[in-house]
Amino acid sequence: MTEEIIIAGFGGQGVLSMGKILAYSGIMQNQEVSWMPSYGPEMRGGTANVTVILSDDRISSPVLKKFDTAIILNQQSMDKFVNEVKPGGTLLYDPNGITHHPERKDINIYRIPGAALAAELGNPQTFNMIIMGGFLKVKPIVLLENVKKGLEKSLPERHHKLIPLNIEAIQKGSDSVETVHTL
Repeated sequence: MTEEIIIAGFGGQGVLSMGKILAYSGIMQNQEVSWMPSYGPEMRGGTANVTVILSDDRISSPVLKKFDTAIILNQQSMDKFVNEVKPGGTLLYDPNGITHHPERKDINIYRIPGAALAAELGNPQTFNMIIMGGFLKVKPIVLLENVKKGLEKSLPERHHKLIPLNIEAIQKGSDSVETVHTL
C-alpha cells in the first residue's frame, strides 16, 4: 500500500497539522511516511499545502507531481490541484468558498461541509479533524486508534484535554461525508 496525498487550503485551516497527524498515525502503524509542507510567508490567510506519503515500502522521494488523493479546502487549491489527481484517484473537498466545483469523471469525488460542521460543534478549530474524518471514511488507510496516538504525539501536552473533542470531530466528519461522483 502506498498513498500519496496533497492537503491544500489557507493558512490557519489546520492543513499542516492535519498532514502531521496523518503522518504520525502512519508511523504508529509501522508505515514509512513523508511529510513535506509548503506555505507562503503569511501567518494566516496565505495558501498552504502539505504532501503526505504513507507506504508499506520505502519512499524514494517526497516530491510528487500527481496524487492518489487531494484534500482541497479553498478555491485556489482546487484550481491548482484538481487536475493533479491521478485517474482513479480521490478528491475530497469542503464546498465552503468553492465557486467552481470539480467535474472530472475519472476520479472519485466527495464533499464534506467541514466549516459548517465545525460551527455546529461550536469550535472552528475542529475543522481539520472533521475533514480528516471524512477522508478516513472514504480512504481508511490508518486506524482511528492510531489517529488518537498521532494526536497525542503531535499536540503539545497542554492541549491533550482537546483530544476527545478531536475524536468527536473525526466521527462527525466520517458520518457527514457526501458522495459527489464515484467510479
